[in-house]
Amino acid sequence: MEVEREVEQHRDLLDSLYDAAYCVDRDRRITYWNKSAEAITGYTASDVVGKHCWDNILVHVDDQGTRLCGKGCPLAATIRDGVAREAKVYLRHQDGHRLPVLVRASPLRDRTRNVAGAVEIFNDNSAQDALTEKVEELEDAALLDPLTEVGNRRHIEMRLRDRLAEMDRYDSPFGVLFMDIDRFKVVNDTYGHDVGDNVLRMVAKTLALNLRPFDDLGRWGGEEFVAIVGRADEADVRSIAERCRALVEQSGIPNGSDYIRVTISIGATIAEPRDTAESLLIRADQLMYQSKTAGRNCVSLELHDSTAAPVQRRAE
Repeated sequence: MEVEREVEQHRDLLDSLYDAAYCVDRDRRITYWNKSAEAITGYTASDVVGKHCWDNILVHVDDQGTRLCGKGCPLAATIRDGVAREAKVYLRHQDGHRLPVLVRASPLRDRTRNVAGAVEIFNDNSAQDALTEKVEELEDAALLDPLTEVGNRRHIEMRLRDRLAEMDRYDSPFGVLFMDIDRFKVVNDTYGHDVGDNVLRMVAKTLALNLRPFDDLGRWGGEEFVAIVGRADEADVRSIAERCRALVEQSGIPNGSDYIRVTISIGATIAEPRDTAESLLIRADQLMYQSKTAGRNCVSLELHDSTAAPVQRRAE
């Protein structure tokens, strides 16, 4: 009851916040969920109030795909020690894709100054406005894939030529990720093509929201996607590829009381001065198939000695 009284005293303030906010009691049962939280997550207050925050709702993960609800949750830590903290995490939107957010957890105290719960304030950390603008630009230039709303094949071919010219002129390194959804035919055969289309949208949105604003993403065809990772060395490409893999693995399309989940296999390579757009894509595609051979749901990155090393997928 202490948390409910505290929330009532500050409801007008919480309702007026541009940032999303929700409150929990000591058991992490959600007692309040503001309009911005509804807009960012897709969940309404009626969907979540009365449930615990760990009841398969946002299911926060870190950039390695590790689930934080059981261990590493900033909100739980604040309730435990009364210390405010912030962290960059990735929530699962009601539609299934992963969205990066910056969360700030603060304790709620009762009249005796004991911690009675906590409030978490968070905002969309994905540069959504920039992404929306990019979609509009691609649509105007007929470079948009209409199903997934990322770039189409022609867009990627054009951007690769641009990046190669920039590398030649300014010695600006970049990488390419060739990504394929694992066992996508099984999804279509089991659930139908409408669900398969939703899975494609979910994967595309997870990738688009978690690449950097100056990176490029396109649907190459079928269940294949290509990302161009600008201004990046080997370590950057490895980190971004692994983040994409982990966040897709931790996404999912709602299906009754469960979720339909998929993984992706990734081939990652660094552009070299002798490369053409075709040679880069062929190499990245071959590396992707090495990931398939290595067991799927992993990244194969070309190293400087022209060998490829699969990055071991995380155990669930």
